[in-house]
Amino acid sequence: MRNDDLLKVFKTVIPAFNKVYPKITVDMVGLDIDTKLPPTLISGTAVPDGSFYEDVNIVGQADHLYDLSTLMKPHLSDTVQFKLDVNTIDGKLVGIPWDTDPGLLYYREDILSRAGVDPDSLTSYDLLLDAADKIKSKNPKAKPIPLEQDSNLGLQWLMMLVNQQQGSGLVDGEGKLTIDTPATRNALTWIKQVADHGLGARTKFASTGQIAMLDNDTISLVPWAIWFDFLPQSGLKKSVGKWRVTQLPAWKEGGARSGVMGGSSFVIPLKAKNPELAWLFYEFALYNKIGYSTVYGPNKTYANGLNTSLPSVKAALNGPALFKPVSQLGNQDLWPVDTKAALAIPPGYRIPPWFNQAANYLGVNMQKMIDGSMSVDDVISKSTEQIQKNLVDRQR
Repeated sequence: MRNDDLLKVFKTVIPAFNKVYPKITVDMVGLDIDTKLPPTLISGTAVPDGSFYEDVNIVGQADHLYDLSTLMKPHLSDTVQFKLDVNTIDGKLVGIPWDTDPGLLYYREDILSRAGVDPDSLTSYDLLLDAADKIKSKNPKAKPIPLEQDSNLGLQWLMMLVNQQQGSGLVDGEGKLTIDTPATRNALTWIKQVADHGLGARTKFASTGQIAMLDNDTISLVPWAIWFDFLPQSGLKKSVGKWRVTQLPAWKEGGARSGVMGGSSFVIPLKAKNPELAWLFYEFALYNKIGYSTVYGPNKTYANGLNTSLPSVKAALNGPALFKPVSQLGNQDLWPVDTKAALAIPPGYRIPPWFNQAANYLGVNMQKMIDGSMSVDDVISKSTEQIQKNLVDRQR
């Protein structure tokens, strides 16, 4: 595991697991997975029996991972489909889906109320722009919508806008580039409108500057992943209790109002000494009601439960709330809003092995577009050319 709060949370599952499997010893180690795991998988030395891993990194290590297709068969129909899609490489299921990170719309209830904006009316991205205009008319200093300044996070944000309901991404199921598509053009055009109309705040997620803008009424409409909610719970001061959450807008009438931004799973190395035992633990922690309730329910690490992500298990998402309402978000019951978004994430999303490197091209070019030095067409054509030449062709 990563050496963070999730390590503490998953360790609390071990006692319940050992009641079912008393002869299996689980030693959970926290370390820098991105640095340590890839060379370990390649060398085959001191390979762990299992590991937490970000979805964007799994595809690049697929050849070194255990094919879980047979073990996962009983749980396929109970798993959100897009998580199965991103973990299936060359016909092999190499990751055990853990969390979904659905996109949501966070908003300042007080600011929208003063501007006469009904949050229930924000059903399209055009209407979201109109709402930002109304807010700015009441406060000329407002820049209601954050425009991510980091090229890596900016790319992830763009993909959330592209994959939600539009069912697209950087590549299709065959690995062919799908940047030059109406889906990408829609999202980039909207981002450019936010920038050109003076409705966007250039800032980095969770930076001191962004926290100040969230607190001082500059930012009030945040289409972002579920994990934005850790800011009201730990980083904000003046605006604590004023934030609420609803579904993302749709790109067209009747379209899905969700997307995905991030996510992680568990993998079992091909050279693991005890792959079957690792599977039993992950199956218990992720698919057993006691397991996922222990992970997401109230605990010593998260008093109200883990609410910055959701399980990928449909039985959990369709069941009773695993975490409690959050006072910092006005005691809103987040569970029905969050789970509706997770269950609505469109299937068919694929992550290429060079996803992180694509930020050097598409992510950087998008920043130039926001700054006004590139058009939407420029971003699409140049990024397609650069990624094809420097990433796709080199991979071959």
